[in-house]
Amino acid sequence: MSKSLRLPEKWFRRGLWLVAVAFAFFLIGLGGLVVGNLPRVEHTQSVEDFIPAADAQRVKAQRAQAQAAQRQADKARDTAQLQFDAQRARYQSARETFDNWVATRRATARPEQDAELMARTQALDALKQAENQARQALEAQEQASLAASQAVAHAEAEQSALRDAAQPQWQSAMRAIELRVFLYRLAITLPLLVVAGWLFARKRRSTWWPFVWGFIFFALFAFFVELVPYLPDYGGYVRYIVGIVVTVLLGRYAILALNRYLERQKLQEALPEVQRREELSYDVALERLSKSVCPGCERPVDLKNTEIDFCPHCGIGLFDRCGHCHTRKSAFSRFCHACGTPAGKAVHTGPAAVDASAGQMEPPGQAV
Repeated sequence: MSKSLRLPEKWFRRGLWLVAVAFAFFLIGLGGLVVGNLPRVEHTQSVEDFIPAADAQRVKAQRAQAQAAQRQADKARDTAQLQFDAQRARYQSARETFDNWVATRRATARPEQDAELMARTQALDALKQAENQARQALEAQEQASLAASQAVAHAEAEQSALRDAAQPQWQSAMRAIELRVFLYRLAITLPLLVVAGWLFARKRRSTWWPFVWGFIFFALFAFFVELVPYLPDYGGYVRYIVGIVVTVLLGRYAILALNRYLERQKLQEALPEVQRREELSYDVALERLSKSVCPGCERPVDLKNTEIDFCPHCGIGLFDRCGHCHTRKSAFSRFCHACGTPAGKAVHTGPAAVDASAGQMEPPGQAV
C-alpha cells in the first residue's frame, strides 16, 4: 500500500506512527504505576503474624533474657581472661627472676642466702596460687558464657519451631493475597483488552487510528507483561489451562474469521465485474497488485506475463488498453502511463475486444 501513497502522505503516516508509539509509551507508564501499586491494597503479613501471641511473647522474652545474660557472661569472661593473662605474665616474670637468682646462688654457694631463698620461693608460690585462682575464675566465666549461649540457642530453636509451625498458614495467606492482587490486575487489564479488541475490529482504519493503535499496544503490554507473569501457578496447572483456553478462543476466532472471509469472497466473486470494481478501493487494488495477487480474489497471478489480461481464477480484468493510444496498461490505473488519458476511455483487451476494435483503430502515426 505504501507504493500508492504520495511522498508527504508517507511521512505523515510515519509521524502518526510515532504519535501512536508515544501515546502507548505514556499509557504504559501510567498503567505500570497503577498496577505496581496494587499490592499496597493488601496488608503485608509475615510468618510472625501467624504465631500465637502468648508463645511469641514468651519466646521473645526468653531469647532477650538469654542474649542479655550471654552479653554479661561474655564481658565477665573477657575480664577474667585479662586477669588470668596478667597473673600468668606476673608469675612467668617472677619465675624467670627466681631461676636466675637460684643459678647465681649455686655458683656462689653462700649459706647466708638460704633465708632469702625461702622468701623468694614463698613469693613465687603465692604468684602461682594467684594464677591458679585466676584460671579457675576464667573457667567459671567460660562455663557461664557457654550456658548463656546454649540458652540463646534453645530460645532460637523454639522460635524457629514456632515459625515452622506457622509457615503453612502464612503460605496459604500469601497465596490468597497473590490471588486477590491478580484479580485486581485482571479487573483492570481484561476490560482494556476487550476495548482494544473492539477498537482493532472497528476503528483501526478510522481518522484517529494513531490513538487506536497506541491504546492497542498499551492493552497488549498490560496483558502480557503486567498480568500474565503474575498468573497464579498452582503447580503449573493454571498456566497450562489458561494457555489452552486462550488458544481455543483465538483458534475459534481465526477459524470463524477465515470462513467469513471465504464466504465474502465467494459472494464478491459472484457479482458483476463492474460492481466489483466499484467496491474495490484504488489503494487496496494497488497494494494487492504490488504483491502479484489478483485485486478481486487475492489469488496469485503472474502479472509479468503479457498474455494474461484477466484473472484466471475470478475473471476480473487486470489489463486493458488505452482508448486513445491503445497502450496495454493496468486496468486499475486511473490514467494511461503512456499518454495520460483518463482510464474511463480504456478498452478491455481480449479476442472479442480486439476483433471489434480492429477496424476502428487508427495507425499510431495518425492518432490525435
